[in-house]
Amino acid sequence: MVRRGRERAKAAARWYASRRRRIYRWAHLAVPAALLLGLLGLRASSWYWVEAVQAKAFDAFQRLKPRPYEEASVRVIDIDDESLARLGQWPWPRTLVARLVRRLGGLGAAVVAFDAVFAEPDRTSPAAVLKLWPDIPELRPLRGSVGRLPDHDRILARAMAETRTVTGFGLVGEDNGIRPAVKAAFAYAGDGPLAYLDDFRGAVANLPELDRAAAGSGGISFVAESDGMLRRAPLLLRLGPLLLPSLSAEALRVAQGAANISVKSSGAGGETSFGAHTGIAKVKIGALQVPTDPKGRLWVYYTRAAPERIIPAWRVFEKDFDRGRVEGNILYVGTSAMGLKDLRASPLDPALPGVEVHANATEQMLLGRFLQRPDWADGAEILCMLLLGIVLLVGLPYLGAFWCAFVAAAGIAGALGLSWHAFSAKGWLVDPVFPCLTTLTVYMSSSLISFLKSEAERRQVRHAFSRYMHPKLVEELAKHPEKLCLGGETRAMTVLFCDIRGFTTISEQFDAHGLTQMINKFLTPMTELIMDERGYIDKYIGDCIMAFWNAPLDDPHHAANACRAALRMHERLAELDGVWRREAEAAGRKFVPIHIGVGLNTGDCCVGNMGSDQRFNYSVLGDDVNLASRLEGQSKPYGVETVIGPRTRELAPDFAALELDLIKVKGKTRPVRIFTLLGPAELARSPAFQEHARAHEAMLSAYRGRDWDVAARRLNECRQGKLPLEKLYNLYGERIAAFRAAPPGPDWDGTFTATSK
Repeated sequence: MVRRGRERAKAAARWYASRRRRIYRWAHLAVPAALLLGLLGLRASSWYWVEAVQAKAFDAFQRLKPRPYEEASVRVIDIDDESLARLGQWPWPRTLVARLVRRLGGLGAAVVAFDAVFAEPDRTSPAAVLKLWPDIPELRPLRGSVGRLPDHDRILARAMAETRTVTGFGLVGEDNGIRPAVKAAFAYAGDGPLAYLDDFRGAVANLPELDRAAAGSGGISFVAESDGMLRRAPLLLRLGPLLLPSLSAEALRVAQGAANISVKSSGAGGETSFGAHTGIAKVKIGALQVPTDPKGRLWVYYTRAAPERIIPAWRVFEKDFDRGRVEGNILYVGTSAMGLKDLRASPLDPALPGVEVHANATEQMLLGRFLQRPDWADGAEILCMLLLGIVLLVGLPYLGAFWCAFVAAAGIAGALGLSWHAFSAKGWLVDPVFPCLTTLTVYMSSSLISFLKSEAERRQVRHAFSRYMHPKLVEELAKHPEKLCLGGETRAMTVLFCDIRGFTTISEQFDAHGLTQMINKFLTPMTELIMDERGYIDKYIGDCIMAFWNAPLDDPHHAANACRAALRMHERLAELDGVWRREAEAAGRKFVPIHIGVGLNTGDCCVGNMGSDQRFNYSVLGDDVNLASRLEGQSKPYGVETVIGPRTRELAPDFAALELDLIKVKGKTRPVRIFTLLGPAELARSPAFQEHARAHEAMLSAYRGRDWDVAARRLNECRQGKLPLEKLYNLYGERIAAFRAAPPGPDWDGTFTATSK
């Protein structure tokens, strides 16, 4: 019977192992296949996240190979900080703008395009200034002559009419009834491009007089992508039923003397996409044909900073200015001044002046250096994902993980190489991210299944050991098994010691079992508070708790977390005293309230596994650990709840704390400044505490300066405060009285030498 039972058990074990292997083999195929289908579905979707990931890859390509700057007869007249300093703050009087326009026109500019909107009348015009003049006799004779002076906006309009000028307008989301001037005519077939453009509802337009004088008017509005990056500049804009040109498109139209702009959409006008209407494909401006994305936007191929492109506005007025720099050029007037806030984030520059976006776009169109995403790109990328996924799915069971790693690496390298070649040689934007992601996902998911199996076994180990060791330490040891050896490392740490005062008296109220229960009721909530503040419990020594911060896990705020834990421990103890009082009254037992002293010190300590080869414990050693223990002992003679060391105070300056003394603790030869921790940052910021702190510091200063009368007066001021420091001030009162009677020797520096721990 026994043999038969063993055989049945073995058969059951074999069946279970066989079933587990079958499930394992099934998971190695099914899970990667499911992930492959999921990625294909995600890629085929129109979710914005897909486009955002692709855009990041295209940004990287631009950073690796930006468009080299080439002369294209495009310049930026930059209203920079120096121009503002020389010519006056913005907005400039329209007379100054008119001078600039006439100067540029006289130098032979092809077009002067403004990346700015003159939406309001000039406040410096004579008529506007007259309204500001007080009605006093001294000014009355001047009103007639000043009123006959020409209006500044009219002066600018005349300057614009004499020069081929393009004004700019902005578009907004709310309908304000304003419609900008439209100088360009549009030609398109079918339903037209309006259906593919983002619809704005209102505008910020120029004064009608200026728009009438200008040769053209274009939109200066950009719509950044979800991450704030400006990758595409619109050539066409929509305002309700109106089709409008961008500033760069209008500047090119005016420069060529063209009357209209032609728009070709996929599925109309000879542009097809397998019969589907997928969006705008091309925009023709005069003799220039520009490929766009479906929303009529140009992928901007940026150059790095090009000083040749920029002309500070103030230089234009210099007598020795080189006419050749602007003659026959398209000039964009805009600003790079920080205070005017026309800065955009581009793939190459996080703070690119907006006017340079127009200039980059115009240069591209003139040079024919385009970035474009071909119509076939989506299909090619999905097909590549499918082929790579199938190859790995079929190859993994036969080739194994090792050889398939080479296949996966080759697939990733191929996707990256082809995508880079398409960008650098053709200007095509082909996504390498999703093919690479598919390869990694299919390959890694199979490895992940093996890892999960091993991790399940590790979890069993963690669960078992967590009953004996701190969970954080268990996790650290699971990640780094090499730490299971003797030795340690030196690091800055904060150490806490907490002890129950008068424990002997309290223990007399209980038998051994009752005392154990009471201690457990004390240690459990205190431990929870320490661990909540990222502390590690080193050990319990009777009624004493030893804990530390910044090991085994890094804690950059270890001193502040330790201070917070100490304050919370005192608050929790006050709540527990109320519970224990009621329990004592119910049991007919005398209630003795529990008070604790806490010592905190920060310093360089050695932390690690301490002990012997047979048994060791994760603990901390060092001179600063001993000092923390001594500081806890000093809480009783100074009559405070918590004593902290100087470095703890330095690293946690926001808490409410006062200096206690300059003391040599027992066993130490060098004095240290010690402080008492009184409360959180809110208390430290209160006017009452700050006033008390000033009086306290003045008292200590007078005391150490041997000015006993001033020290006594300051001490009386401190006693009037509401902080629980009566015993501390009584102690200083006794010292001051003693030193008055018997002054200290000339070598006394205010240090007190403790005689007890």
